[in-house]
Amino acid sequence: MCTFKLQKTVIEQIDKYRKHCLWRGADQSSTKPAKAAWPLVCKEKKEGGLGVLNLRTQNEALLLKYLHKFLNKEDLPWVNLIWEKYYRNGRLPGATNIGSPWWRDILKQIDKFKGFASVNIQDGKSCLFWEDLWNGLVPKISFSELYSFAKKTKITLAEVKATSTLHDLFHLSLSVEAFDQLGQLQTILQSVHISELHDV
Repeated sequence: MCTFKLQKTVIEQIDKYRKHCLWRGADQSSTKPAKAAWPLVCKEKKEGGLGVLNLRTQNEALLLKYLHKFLNKEDLPWVNLIWEKYYRNGRLPGATNIGSPWWRDILKQIDKFKGFASVNIQDGKSCLFWEDLWNGLVPKISFSELYSFAKKTKITLAEVKATSTLHDLFHLSLSVEAFDQLGQLQTILQSVHISELHDV
């Protein structure tokens, strides 16, 4: 469960056996009705449930731990191997679905992970400029009008900082709203400092 994403049917079958254990005991032929709804049973005890683990949530949480280790570039053999094998030429995870079945299962969780994780900017090479949460915002959402004019949507923060003229990153001519957003974005970028350390 901590290695592969379990299929929906597998989880449903396991839950079916767990329900029998709770509601029917040893007598599997019993037709007694359930004493509580399964979602209620899965709630924590302090919320009035029995604290039975939700296997789908547990499975996803365990897979997210791999993403945390990977994106923070922890000094582990498998982390170094994957960065070297698939992402050495500047590509970032999430742009393409490559790798072993194990790694592709983990990559399917990347949007959930990025939904609550924020990049601590160092070198900006592993931070997607438009899609990642950095400096308290996701530019794709905060500057949606400007994003619609972007030439490259999978650009890193380091590449944006290395660009001499920010206008080169957009199709011209910009709308009035997009031009205003460009000014706001320039102000934010001036406050971002790039170092030699990798992003976490």
